[in-house]
Amino acid sequence: MSRLIGSQYTAVLSAKTTTFTSSGTLTTSPSTTELEYLVIAGGGGAGSGTGGGGGGGGYLTNLGGTKTPVSADTGYAITIGAGGAAGAGDGDSGSIGSNSVSAAGPITSTGGGLGSHVSAGGAGGSGGGAGYGSNSGGAATPGQGNAGGSTTGTSAPTGLYTCGGGGGAGAVGASVSASSNGGAGGVGLSSSITGSPVFRAGGGGGGTNGTTAAGGNGGGGPSVNDANGVAGTANTGGGGGGAGTSAPRTGGAGGSGVVIIKETDGTWVAGGVWGYKQVFKQAVEGNWR
Repeated sequence: MSRLIGSQYTAVLSAKTTTFTSSGTLTTSPSTTELEYLVIAGGGGAGSGTGGGGGGGGYLTNLGGTKTPVSADTGYAITIGAGGAAGAGDGDSGSIGSNSVSAAGPITSTGGGLGSHVSAGGAGGSGGGAGYGSNSGGAATPGQGNAGGSTTGTSAPTGLYTCGGGGGAGAVGASVSASSNGGAGGVGLSSSITGSPVFRAGGGGGGTNGTTAAGGNGGGGPSVNDANGVAGTANTGGGGGGAGTSAPRTGGAGGSGVVIIKETDGTWVAGGVWGYKQVFKQAVEGNWR
């Protein structure tokens, strides 16, 4: 007589998404063998006393692409990059943002470039905006963002002290040429890794003594006139907005970064559940193993 073996069923495991807004440890689930990620570095700080916008933090993701292999039930360090400090003194440039790192991979995104006061914007994940005069925008890290905006003829004797916008993950920062308008920050990129689309890593608007500029969609701070710059939004990697006019006006600090991990769906097979009376009956009859 054939023997009866417990019935089988397949249980589907739903995806698990973990968002890190501060440094910590990712411990993978016992069934996890691969994952998707979004790793964004801290945004760059903007210049003071009319300064360029900070660049958005470097933006790296594999959502919808090749998944990253990992070990199940294992801890991986996660580091969240801080936003770059703003330029604080008369004519100070901002500071570059800090890198964000996921040890699962590993994956490292580069901090956003600094916004300058009277020189070229700083290189970074996305480049920082140029200071007034005739200067180039900061270069971007390939695959992580876009360049900052440049400036041409935006200083004395024109009296137009305007600066370039910081680059964003989705577009370059706006350049300015003998204009009273500050350069807008480059737009960030949208991700639905958490289920809903959210823009992150936008560039900061370029400072001006004329018409202010918007920060890039994705947490970039706008520029201001005759006031302190606006900081990039925390945990978006947005660049800081440039200050307007002169000291004691300070630039906006960059927004801190974020790391989001999605452990993908998996399956496992388990034996069926039998009542003890049925098990006893089958065992007595020799039909259970």
